Amino acid sequence: MDRIVVDPGVHFGKPCVAGTRIAVQDVLELVDEDIPFDQIVRDYYPDLTVGDVHACIRYAIALVGAEDIRLRPATG
Repeated sequence: MDRIVVDPGVHFGKPCVAGTRIAVQDVLELVDEDIPFDQIVRDYYPDLTVGDVHACIRYAIALVGAEDIRLRPATG
């Protein structure tokens, strides 16, 4: 997780790839469009590596995994 940083002074504290101002969300939106990882690096973010794209996905997985879900009891 050292490739993803949260800095209040960069993009209002949104998670970014370390050493860049590239937001994790921006990378994930490209992944969601089924753009291959190597194309994301080549055509959109040449400052990233394919490993950085993977790190964005791992960050999102960890974030969802840590989410505290509270279900309300069903009312009858």
